[in-house]
Amino acid sequence: MKRLLIIIAFAGAYHFLFAQYDSGIKLEPLLKTDTTSIGQKIQYPTFANAEVSIYKITIPAGTSTGWHYHTFPVFAYVEKGSLTVEVKNHKTLTFTQGQSFSEVINVLHNGTNHGTEDVVLFAVFLGEKGKPLSVH
Repeated sequence: MKRLLIIIAFAGAYHFLFAQYDSGIKLEPLLKTDTTSIGQKIQYPTFANAEVSIYKITIPAGTSTGWHYHTFPVFAYVEKGSLTVEVKNHKTLTFTQGQSFSEVINVLHNGTNHGTEDVVLFAVFLGEKGKPLSVH
């Protein structure tokens, strides 16, 4: 009986760890972090009306987002181009095609496309219903 319980426990653990999806499904990690791109510890805010938004953002060549900040975690993936992010009182960061990053929280920053083609980002905002995605 004890041996049967061990086999059942092992089978359950195997299924949970290695077979979460069908065998044809491929999981490719894009970002796994507990800090923002400048090393801030990520903390999830408590909102009465939490809302997750995903946006495709296109930044034309030679333009920028303008100085702004986010009051909650934002995660982005660069599908196309190269984005330079200037962080107030910190360094300049550059994110290129295929890279993912965690945006800074409550820190002014400005994203600029210095290239000759559009920058295309996919961004996940962990915000609050009815509140702006960023503050200028």
